[in-house]
Amino acid sequence: MTIDLEMALPIALYIALIIFVIALIVLVIKLIKTLNKVDQVLDDVNSKMTRVDGLFDIIDRMTDYAANISDKVISGVSNLISFVFRRTKKGKGKNE
Repeated sequence: MTIDLEMALPIALYIALIIFVIALIVLVIKLIKTLNKVDQVLDDVNSKMTRVDGLFDIIDRMTDYAANISDKVISGVSNLISFVFRRTKKGKGKNE
C-alpha cells in the first residue's frame, strides 16, 4: 500500500489546521484570563482614585486660596511702592 502525495498532503494540512485551531483556542482562553485580571486591577485603581480625589480637591482649593492671597499681597505692595514714588515725584516738583 503506497500513500500517494494527493492523499498525504490534505491529511498533513488537516492535522496542521487542527493543531493551529487548538493552539488558538488555548491562546484565547489565556487572553481572556489575562483581561479579567487587568479588569480587576483597573477596578481597584479606579476605586482608590475616587478615595484620593477628595484629597486632590482640597489641595486644589488650598493652592487657589494661596494664589489669591499672594496676588492681593503683591498688589498691595505694588500700590504702596507706586504711591510712595508718586508722592516723592510730586514733592520734588513743588520744591523746584
